[in-house]
Amino acid sequence: MTWVLVDGENIDATLGTSILNRRPQPDERPRWDRLVAFAERVWGQPARGVFYLNASTGIPMPFVQALKAMEYVVVPLSGAPDEKVVDIAIQRTLRALDGRAADLMLVSHDGDFLPDISSLIGPPRRVGVVAFAEFRNAGFNSLTGLEKFDLEYDARVFDAPLSRVRVIPIDEFDPNTFLG
Repeated sequence: MTWVLVDGENIDATLGTSILNRRPQPDERPRWDRLVAFAERVWGQPARGVFYLNASTGIPMPFVQALKAMEYVVVPLSGAPDEKVVDIAIQRTLRALDGRAADLMLVSHDGDFLPDISSLIGPPRRVGVVAFAEFRNAGFNSLTGLEKFDLEYDARVFDAPLSRVRVIPIDEFDPNTFLG
């Protein structure tokens, strides 16, 4: 089993602030069902998505219902204004996975998870991080054994290409992409 833990706040903030420079339109948001299908396909086993939401100001019911229809476990959280409730919940989940025989894909750019992720890496468990590669915390690059996936290029969760500037490995370079 692969657990796919989604830091929804982090992905949404990175998409809006760093890539689009505005709030994403509904058709520009990730297709979360594709993420679980990607995890199943890449590691060849069932996957289960867990989506963490900061619900301190209320639950976005249409979004929660859509996630539940995709069979995500939805975790709405609340706390004091200075608490990073989503981070706290993901860190607790990572620690709880330590004693379980399961693989893990974390969907976040956040370096706050590095200590917990590093303690989970090692056979027979597979551990991956899914994010926009250019915004992923650099600390993830130093974790030997961590598999890294790009949310757009590997997981293919978007309907249309995003306007990103990224370093292209020469083996992936296709000049036709730029020539139109």
